[in-house]
Amino acid sequence: MDNDTLPEFVTLLLDSAAYPHPVAEVKLVQTHISYVFLAGDFVYKFKKPVDFGFLDFTTLEKRKHFCEQELILNRRLCPTLYLGLVSINRNGSLRMNGSGTALEYGVKMQRMPEERMMANLIKADKLTGKMIDDIVTVLVPFYEKADGAETHFGTPQSVGVNVLENFDQTRDFVGGEALSSEQYEIISQYSREFLGKEEIFQKRIDGGRIRDCHGDLYSANICLADQVYIYDCIEFNQRFRYCDVASDVAFLAMDLDFHGLNDLSAYFIETFRKAAKDDDLFEVLNFYKCYRAYVRGKIGLFTASAPEVDPATQKASLDQARKYFSLAENYVRAR
Repeated sequence: MDNDTLPEFVTLLLDSAAYPHPVAEVKLVQTHISYVFLAGDFVYKFKKPVDFGFLDFTTLEKRKHFCEQELILNRRLCPTLYLGLVSINRNGSLRMNGSGTALEYGVKMQRMPEERMMANLIKADKLTGKMIDDIVTVLVPFYEKADGAETHFGTPQSVGVNVLENFDQTRDFVGGEALSSEQYEIISQYSREFLGKEEIFQKRIDGGRIRDCHGDLYSANICLADQVYIYDCIEFNQRFRYCDVASDVAFLAMDLDFHGLNDLSAYFIETFRKAAKDDDLFEVLNFYKCYRAYVRGKIGLFTASAPEVDPATQKASLDQARKYFSLAENYVRAR
């Protein structure tokens, strides 16, 4: 994409000379809500000034606040990875952490080895059961220590806010390249029916399963290096992060299914179920898997429709969205 269409600070950070440390090459990765710069030994993440309803980054004050929240919340699982807040300042010219007026804020992170990223291990067919064991070993005590006071996030009413808004937010895409009318009807009807099973949700609440979780637990946010790093949790909306632990682990299980690793997905859930002593997990697993797959499909639609992304990203995002919606449908049909 022509740099003229990018914000001024993004153009600045595409230049290796903009950084206070050696950078041979800068790589920009865009999502629907972020600009992420891979620069030498570090990663810099800046929030786009967007408002999707479920998140609002439209003012500099809000972007700074959520950058600060990102540091606090992610240090629960990755205390050494999240290094601090950075700013882009103007004093004549733009500079990172310079003097003058702050125009943007971002988060600085230690860069992890690409070949140890879980997504890349999956691509290389190198993900093992031992790695799954290591992830479970990190997750179980994390959930046990996580705050569990806000149990109202586990009610069908609260869960329904998260689940049902997806159908509102994707209605304009129905019948397009990625989401058929039949899929939309099947998945939305199943979700509404399951939300009517109040006794199941109450049992999860009574069992202490509603926790301040990660919220975005899948392979893109896990690195299996010298230790397990689980990063990039949801910082922008508490109701997406504070949930049933089943919703969190269902995301990773769904992700493994998405990549055709059904056996590892089943192994992960069974290993977690035993370690966490969560015998009721299977009652809600498919529901949350379906929800998570639909969310990923929605994000693919949002990314593909963003005017600033390049054609290759648009096509890849639509292709992924189509696959996620098919997976969500499969969870409904397999119940």
